[in-house]
Amino acid sequence: MATEERPYAEEARAVVAASRALLEELLEEGVESLPAPAAALETAAAATPAAAAAELPPALTLEAVRQELGDCQRCRLCEGRKSIVFGDGDPRADLMFVGEGPGEVEDRQGLPFVGPAGELLTRMIERGLGVQRSDVYICNIVKCRPPRNRTPLPDEVATCRAFLDGQIEAIAPKAIVALGKPAASLLLGRDIAITRVRGTWHDYRGVPVMPTFHPAYILRQYTPENRRLVWEDLKAALERSRS
Repeated sequence: MATEERPYAEEARAVVAASRALLEELLEEGVESLPAPAAALETAAAATPAAAAAELPPALTLEAVRQELGDCQRCRLCEGRKSIVFGDGDPRADLMFVGEGPGEVEDRQGLPFVGPAGELLTRMIERGLGVQRSDVYICNIVKCRPPRNRTPLPDEVATCRAFLDGQIEAIAPKAIVALGKPAASLLLGRDIAITRVRGTWHDYRGVPVMPTFHPAYILRQYTPENRRLVWEDLKAALERSRS
């Protein structure tokens, strides 16, 4: 009986997480009558089973991190994925972009940010900043696609965190752009409203972090002002990475 009930419990958790993400977006857009969401990401590390925690070698390269990740079965996201989406770009990049998680196109191709939101990000990098996408590094806080593109759950984020930390350590970027609320919340160490923190510098393990809107948000909520704000954030990040 317990085996039969488990899928329903997991589905319920996914529904709750998706509902929470929707409420957070509404709150950020000025809907004041809804209750504030719980700061789930703050407790992510505590929610991770000890057996799932990854231990990476002290001297890291991207290849070593990818080898340690392997054919990862550490959390439920492995059950529905087609591909592990590790990362893409220059392993010695000065500028790094961190997003939320792979979508359908990314899951199919095994590369981050290659769907519609990724195409927009690529245009911003190449046409806007005048930098080739291959000269930066792009990855996500989780390496497998969440079902129906829902927000990653706290234990999924915590399970994958060692690999993100390994990527950051191996690349040693001079600046990180955190794309959207989940990535920014993880790197800033608290549950944040992206509209309040975007455009301001923060720090993650000694690396400057610039939070900004996720390209998917720009596609959903396109205004010249939103695009201008992201453009300013990316320019500031590029300048910081070259200092």
